[in-house]
Amino acid sequence: MPILYVDADACPVKQEISRVAERFSLTVYMVSNSGTYTAGHAHVHSIMVSDGFDAADHWIAEKVQPGDIVITSDIPLAARVLEKQAHALAPTDRAFTKESIGATLAMREFNAYLRESGESKGYNAPFTKQDRSNFLQALDQLIRKQDG
Repeated sequence: MPILYVDADACPVKQEISRVAERFSLTVYMVSNSGTYTAGHAHVHSIMVSDGFDAADHWIAEKVQPGDIVITSDIPLAARVLEKQAHALAPTDRAFTKESIGATLAMREFNAYLRESGESKGYNAPFTKQDRSNFLQALDQLIRKQDG
């Protein structure tokens, strides 16, 4: 079974991940530099890293192994995870893939340029119940696929 690593600082689906971990008896590491998350589940471990830039990302990228699953919205972290033959899934249910990560990184850089130049305000849509449901379905399918 895979290990789940969660880029937990801004993750809106921590409770859902904890429930899935209990159902499948998966080990989960909630990695954060701004606080701890205690789910009350034996399989969920809270990891507090330094507050250095990208410290949680570095910790996850160092520990992840092929076949593990990382939950993150961070596109550069997703790219690092994919390089290690692990899976990266955004909380919105979007699976990052080797085929799409290059274009996703390029779009991220383009959007950053637009924000810095004032051409874009950078809007993030609110996280909905449907987003949670879609995420749970995508995570469940990915775990079942890994379990073989």
